[in-house]
Amino acid sequence: MFAKPSATAWNLAVLAFAAAFAGQAHADYVWLQREGAQARAYAGDLAHRAAALPPVKAPRAYLADGKDLPLAPQTGHIDITAPAQDDLRLSTFHITDKGAVVYYQARAGRNETRAANDLELVPTTPGGNTFKLVWKGQTVAASQVNVDTSAGWRRTLAPAADGTVQLETPFPGLYVLEVSAKVNGSVTVEGKKYDDVRHTATLSFEVPR
Repeated sequence: MFAKPSATAWNLAVLAFAAAFAGQAHADYVWLQREGAQARAYAGDLAHRAAALPPVKAPRAYLADGKDLPLAPQTGHIDITAPAQDDLRLSTFHITDKGAVVYYQARAGRNETRAANDLELVPTTPGGNTFKLVWKGQTVAASQVNVDTSAGWRRTLAPAADGTVQLETPFPGLYVLEVSAKVNGSVTVEGKKYDDVRHTATLSFEVPR
């Protein structure tokens, strides 16, 4: 997605990226819902699912080992087939009518403790309720993580001193954790430079009854 800078520039970029999370509002996002070996990617938010996906580009579904998975974009969602026992990732991006590039990076499942997307919320233990935010392999601190649930329960989580967030799961159903940031710098897409670059990451999982 981006060329890797020198070590010094890389560290500065990570710090700048972490700082960019301050004061982010609850944004629209893309999330994954699984039913066994089938999954769907939706847009909007959990309480107000969009009837149609935004015109996303280069959608890719894959596993942590990089194996690509078959997907089929539909009007209001993307169908994905994946092994039921594995955590699933989706990455795509959208260029808004105001000239912003929004990267969507979604994950379903909380069994794996390493990131595969550029930006990802990762459980610190398999199946756990403590999460860290990873940006291109390095842990960064977010000022807040938004939580939506299929039970209608919404929360905003603040990080602990070590940058992790902890989530209670009192209700059965689907939980979606979301974090967004506007990043300093630019990207070039199809030969055109864009200065407004944003990232939104989600982690979704089911809490059984």
